[in-house]
Amino acid sequence: MYLKNTVKIGSFIHGGAQERGKKVETHNTPGIIGFAKATEIAEKNMHIRAEYETKLRDYFIQRVLDEIPHTILNGHKTQRLSNNANFSFRFIEDESLLILLDQSGICASSGSACISGSLDPSHVLLSIGLPHETAHGSLRITLSDETTIEEIEFVIE
Repeated sequence: MYLKNTVKIGSFIHGGAQERGKKVETHNTPGIIGFAKATEIAEKNMHIRAEYETKLRDYFIQRVLDEIPHTILNGHKTQRLSNNANFSFRFIEDESLLILLDQSGICASSGSACISGSLDPSHVLLSIGLPHETAHGSLRITLSDETTIEEIEFVIE
């Protein structure tokens, strides 16, 4: 930024002395370059990962709905993130389900990401019309491009 000597401008953020007190930090140039490269690498394979995750997700969703009674898929069956499956299980609370899964080495979350750590059911699930007791039995599973069909089978069993 270039300023005439006659232009007076105050600091937006206070705390440092760089640029005559107008800037409080030095940019992490190696970090910025590294992040740009990581983004470039991730973008190259994004469609391949998403396609793989979508196949796993659809298989997982169908198996759970077919084999586990009193199960509801939360959200649209296909118009969702490629790696996301969110279910509600009637007659069981999400905390109990998470404990049972954790004892088998399975990582999952209850509700939605925006309420992680809260005992309240997801406001999103309540707003799409799920009754409180149904929303309270929800489970969110996130897959990745490293997830295998064997791991999905293990979770279902």
